[in-house]
Amino acid sequence: MDKSIKTVILGTGSYIPQNIISGNEFLNSTFFENGNRLEKENSEIIHKFSEITEIIERRYACPEQLSNHIGAKAAEKAIENAGIDKETLDYIIFCHNFGDIPLNSNRSDILPSLASKVKQYLGIHNPDCVAYDLIFGCPGWVQGAIQADYYIKSGDAKRVIVIGAETLSRIIDPHDRDSMIFSDGAGAVIFEAEESTEQKGILAHKTETHAVNYGNLLTMGKGSHPDETSGNFYLKMNGRKLYEFAVVQVPQVIKKAIDKAGLSVEDINIVFVHQANGKMDTAIMKRLFKLYGKDIVPENLVPMTISWLGNSSVATVPTLLDLVLKEQVKGYKVKAGDVAVFASVGAGMHINAFVYRF
Repeated sequence: MDKSIKTVILGTGSYIPQNIISGNEFLNSTFFENGNRLEKENSEIIHKFSEITEIIERRYACPEQLSNHIGAKAAEKAIENAGIDKETLDYIIFCHNFGDIPLNSNRSDILPSLASKVKQYLGIHNPDCVAYDLIFGCPGWVQGAIQADYYIKSGDAKRVIVIGAETLSRIIDPHDRDSMIFSDGAGAVIFEAEESTEQKGILAHKTETHAVNYGNLLTMGKGSHPDETSGNFYLKMNGRKLYEFAVVQVPQVIKKAIDKAGLSVEDINIVFVHQANGKMDTAIMKRLFKLYGKDIVPENLVPMTISWLGNSSVATVPTLLDLVLKEQVKGYKVKAGDVAVFASVGAGMHINAFVYRF
């Protein structure tokens, strides 16, 4: 077999904020729905929320930290892990949705791009290192990896770093119980071109956008408190409809990516899926296996960090990958030859997946 260019993972890094926010932090919150205050005790609301999502705690960035700061920290770790000269990076792709939001401001700053801010922070002088942002909902990092694959296989790039970072704690409505889902964090992965005769690296990918009927499942909207006068918009979602959409549509996109790679679900050793809702991810996996006529999902297939990290949007998948590769998720590790699926779903509504052989 002739050699060809493969897109392989060279290094990973993540930044997990130090501030641990447990459910008890919301005991004194005032929750509203459709303009009416929820009558249930907060302790009951919090307990029910944890049952549905499997989220027990989440992480918030320090007051002085912005998205570009924590993204840069994850990037530094990835560069160190890869053992490369930072000047050899051809692209910096920074995946986010809200830019830099200072504490208590609710105003987004994306000038210059967060990728440019990271390049400046890292002190990369090479003008051929192109830095840009990608806004694609929660699936942003997965889409950034797919773009890196295109650049590398076209011969346009040899090394691309894809960063996913978000500070969702700055854009959530304190009077919306759904806000307990969201958290802050950052992950970064360096992809490199490698000439090889082996079937390795990114084998196949698939992306879909379902905007016409589902584009309003995740939007920005007014605060839940009926007396809200700030004029701020907050992250809002139709949780029930989003769950139904994801459970039906995500497995089909994953299957298309697996089929495109010429593999079957039985060939998959590990699945890195967006950490949005624990029970939703479990349901997605069950539906995926049913598409292949199988009723049982193998144990230790899907590592999860949702219970202690919450949903940090674009940061969940690269953070999960970094933790698994460094054997920091109990019961999970990867070895050469293992096949992984990376998948996500989010605002747009976008769904994407890629298949990767280590």
